[in-house]
This record gives sequence, C-alpha cells and structure tokens, in this order.
Amino acid sequence: MWLILAFMSAALLGCYDSLKKQALKENAVIPVLFLNTLFSSLIFLPCIVLSDSTTMLDNTIFFTASGGWEMHKYIVLKAFIVLSSWILGYFGMKHLPLTIVGPINATRPVMVLVGALLFFGERLNVWQWIGVLLAVASFLLLSRSGKKEGIDFKHDHWIYMIVGAAILGAVSGLYDKYLMAPVENGGVGLDRMMVQSWYNIYQCVMMGVMLWLLWWPKHEQTTPFHWSWSILGVSIFLSTADFLYFYSLSLPDALISIVSMVRRGSVIVSFMFGAMFFHEKNLKAKAFDLALVLLGMFFLYVGSK
Repeated sequence: MWLILAFMSAALLGCYDSLKKQALKENAVIPVLFLNTLFSSLIFLPCIVLSDSTTMLDNTIFFTASGGWEMHKYIVLKAFIVLSSWILGYFGMKHLPLTIVGPINATRPVMVLVGALLFFGERLNVWQWIGVLLAVASFLLLSRSGKKEGIDFKHDHWIYMIVGAAILGAVSGLYDKYLMAPVENGGVGLDRMMVQSWYNIYQCVMMGVMLWLLWWPKHEQTTPFHWSWSILGVSIFLSTADFLYFYSLSLPDALISIVSMVRRGSVIVSFMFGAMFFHEKNLKAKAFDLALVLLGMFFLYVGSK
C-alpha cells in the first residue's frame, strides 16, 4: 500500500513541477511562493480546527494531533528547511528548462542514501553503489547537454540554486524519517498530519515576512506579479502529493529510501510537460540523460529490497 501511495505522489508531483514552471513564467517569484504557502495552509487549516474543536475527524486519516512547543519546534525547523529548498528551487526553475531541472531533482534519492550512510549508519551494497555512480554519470552528461543551450553548470548560479534545492530536499526527506519514527526507534514520533498542516502554516508566516520586507518595498522596480490559476493548481497538487507521501511514510514497513526514489519518478511527468507544452530543446540528449537517472533509480530499488 505504501508503495502505491508513493507512485501516486510521484505522478502528482510531476504535475506540480509543471504547473510551477507555468506559474513562474514572467512572474515575480516571492509573491508566487507566498501564495502557494498561503493556499496550502488554507487547505489544511480546517483539519487543524475540526480536530481540535470537534470529534468529526477522530479515527480518520485527516485527524491532526495537537501539541506544545516541544513538538512544534521540530516542525518550525522542518518549515525552514523546506522553504529554503523552495526558494532556491523556484528561482532556479524560473530561469532553467524543465528538462534540465527535472533530472537534477531526480538525483535526490542518491543524496538521501548518502545522508542515510552518514547519519543513520546505513551501508550501501553493490547495487546501490552502481545506482549512485549512474546518477553521477547522468549529472555529468546533463551538464554537456546544458552547454548546447548556453548553460554552463560550473558557472551558472541558477544551476547552483537547483542543486542546493535538491540537497536541502534530501535533508528534508531524512528529517521526515526522524520526525515520524517512533520514539522507541530514536525518532520524535510526530503525527504526520500535524507535521504537514503546521509546516505549511509556518512557511506562510515566513514567506509573509519576506514578502513584506524584501519584495514589496522594491516591487515596482522588479519583475511584476500577475495572477495565474496555475498558482492555485501548484498548491492543490503539492498538498495532495505531500499528503500521500506522509501517509505512505506513516505506514508500517515503509522505507524512506524507496519512497524517496519512487517520488522522484515525477521527473518523467515533468519531462513530458517540458517537451509537449514548453517546447524545450535538445530532447534526445536529455532523454538519454534521464534514462541513466531512471536506470540508477532502478539499481537503487533492487539494492534496497
């Protein structure tokens, strides 16, 4: 069941990435990101209110547990990590082709494995090492494909932002494992709905401060903001994808390395959108690079069984 949920999350995440690219087209990044966090917060706010004041959601998958600062401090840190990743990712995606961004993001499972190796004492087997090497090779080949479009991976700061976003995304995935693991297994044991609902609200507050202090005073001199319904779509698809992701992790025997890998399969959806709707270039070379990423993910899957 948890694997099916992970695949469903991946499909929705691919749509989310594609809508995000559309929402950022000739648009100001900070207000778009603020609205995304606002709409996501509004989606989960009823769950918080109804769980706290009624018994309507008791014993349902939408029930949201409550807790004091000793729990919320972990969620605030989660919000900071995710928001930092989003800020870098949004700026990078606005200025780079979706068919470049997707394969880079798809290397996150490798980063999660390396993180598990360093922080959780996990050991990589031969299959997993092959997957890691294929991911590295795909990144090098992708940089060659990028040069054909004038993108120098060594000196392009938008590439650095996407890579930074991917690293922080991997950190967030490892942190999720710690947050929701039972206390007896060394985790915090937080309720998944509590984490998802409140980290969106904390992100909204943080983005509201950024909007007010950084963007609004200079908004007339920067890229103007314009409304697009794809902004609302971003929040809906992301919230649903994350709900399925957290639900998957909360189930017995769910493996963070497998869930993270399957979730990055969203790159297939976003790659198709980049080719069909954004008419991006050098698709044959990028498709080969993507195939290497997917092959690497397959080896990670085999090695993790």
